[in-house]
Amino acid sequence: MTDRRRINGPPSGTRPAVFASLLKSASGAPTERPQRQRQSNELRKIFLKTGLIPTASGSSYVEFEPSASLAAARSSPKSLVPPSSALKLACTVHGPKPLPRSATFSPNLVLTTHVKYAPFAARKRKGHIRDASERDLGVHLETALRGVIIAERWPKSGLDITITILEAEDDRWCGDAPDSHDASWGMMNVLAGCITAASAAISDARIDCLDLVAGGVAALVSDDSSEDDTSKPKLMIDTDPAEHRSIVSACVVAYMPSRDEITELWLKGDSSKASPGADDKRTGHEALIDGAVDAARGAHSVLAEAVRESAERFISQAVSGVSTQ
Repeated sequence: MTDRRRINGPPSGTRPAVFASLLKSASGAPTERPQRQRQSNELRKIFLKTGLIPTASGSSYVEFEPSASLAAARSSPKSLVPPSSALKLACTVHGPKPLPRSATFSPNLVLTTHVKYAPFAARKRKGHIRDASERDLGVHLETALRGVIIAERWPKSGLDITITILEAEDDRWCGDAPDSHDASWGMMNVLAGCITAASAAISDARIDCLDLVAGGVAALVSDDSSEDDTSKPKLMIDTDPAEHRSIVSACVVAYMPSRDEITELWLKGDSSKASPGADDKRTGHEALIDGAVDAARGAHSVLAEAVRESAERFISQAVSGVSTQ
């Protein structure tokens, strides 16, 4: 009689699976850390498309182009594990819609943000229930968008913004020790992508805003393998944590270029070792924030082009509907 209260193993013996080394190539040589091929002030190429989910009021998809070293590794793989990850996420906007009758009266639009990693988005598999990092991303995203949306135009209404992260940035290179990067640097790139994607989806939903808001990231990195304290970190924008040996400090901003305003600022790390230049009177924090703003300006150009295409598509559909009638 079969015992239904437990899971029985296979009737015959099995052997443990044998996996190839993750950090060795086919020739046996260790896999090298991916190197940054871009200039310090150069952004990665961004793919942004709106209106991909017809059931939502507005939607967008954002994908960052992988670095040249990562693209070469994928075209001719030498290891089972890619050296780095790219950023891919999808955003949907539902609303504005009436609040439930049980909800309290609100003279402004009630904004709700929900950020969730797909289970396969990161190297460490995510659960189905949101963890603390995902809730923190949702709070940062809500703060960034509250200063953009004209909330008083939709009283007693709600707006739900949901972002699904299909592939997230790594916090460190897969060959580094687990405790080499003690901070979640990849989350800052994810937040910048979420801000840009949410702004595109809100515009696709035809919701009035003060301006288009874009996210940008800048970081102070140290690629020197020696433990010499005299070496100054370098300021780079749109950094990939897997490409650098150590990240000293990083900053992400939500920036509105037309109004020259910052709606969200997240600064992490120690920027006191920054050296902007001999003739530069800025402090480390100021240089880091200015670098993040420059990255946001670059992302805003892609965002503005995607919104323009969305508006042209909406106008063409309206004209075709009038002509058929």
